[in-house]
Amino acid sequence: MTNDFNSTTRDARKAHHTLVHHGAAIAYRTIPGRNPGVMFLGGFMSDMTGTKATYLERWCQDAGLAFVRFDYQGHGATSGRFVDGGIGTWTQDALAVFDALTTGPQILVGSSMGAWIATLTAVARPDRIAGLIGVAAAPDFTEDVIWAGLDAAQRATLLSEGQVMPFSDEQSDGYPITRGLIEDGRNHLVLRQPIALRAPVRLLHGMADQDVPWRTSLALAERISGDDVRVTLIKDGEHRLSRDQDLAQIAAAVADIAG
Repeated sequence: MTNDFNSTTRDARKAHHTLVHHGAAIAYRTIPGRNPGVMFLGGFMSDMTGTKATYLERWCQDAGLAFVRFDYQGHGATSGRFVDGGIGTWTQDALAVFDALTTGPQILVGSSMGAWIATLTAVARPDRIAGLIGVAAAPDFTEDVIWAGLDAAQRATLLSEGQVMPFSDEQSDGYPITRGLIEDGRNHLVLRQPIALRAPVRLLHGMADQDVPWRTSLALAERISGDDVRVTLIKDGEHRLSRDQDLAQIAAAVADIAG
């Protein structure tokens, strides 16, 4: 299933290990502990050194839970170019990490896009999922947020030239949205049909989120087939949900599922 080996490397900020999978060098960090383990899946253009990932690692270490965080291809310390990636590739990265680096039941914690990938991972490995936690969940965002937000001229540029820069501004060069990202996303949409997932699910979403509407978490909750699904809305919470009180709620959700 995977073609992998472990080696130790280092980037400028933090030591990490590398899982080689189908030619990609996937950077990860893991700590030992009891099950259910916790696997953190980051967001779009994010990496495993973010506030939520590092906070959860410390929290899991204190709680004695196994924990793993990693970077998708084209993100952080993992090899590859961002513009060559997509939901399918990044889901395969998550599955490679899940299969090679975890054992027994796992709680998947997905932030933003990571909640979409966590959902796809959970559906692919249902027998090993102890629970799923979405933080500002962004399933189907390539279609419902990015594509829906492009005007006619931007869509035409994307289709004819293969990419567009819709999010650049005076302070930033922005980042490219590729035709491949949009088309690949359409092959992995999850909000258009029931989601066969019966493990406990906890979804946290800020009502002040300017990037992904909080109603997206409600739509995800409606699609999940299991009954043990709870949505927590944080009225003043923004997309990152990285304040101390937000982090505490994420940890509480993990503790609730871990028991």
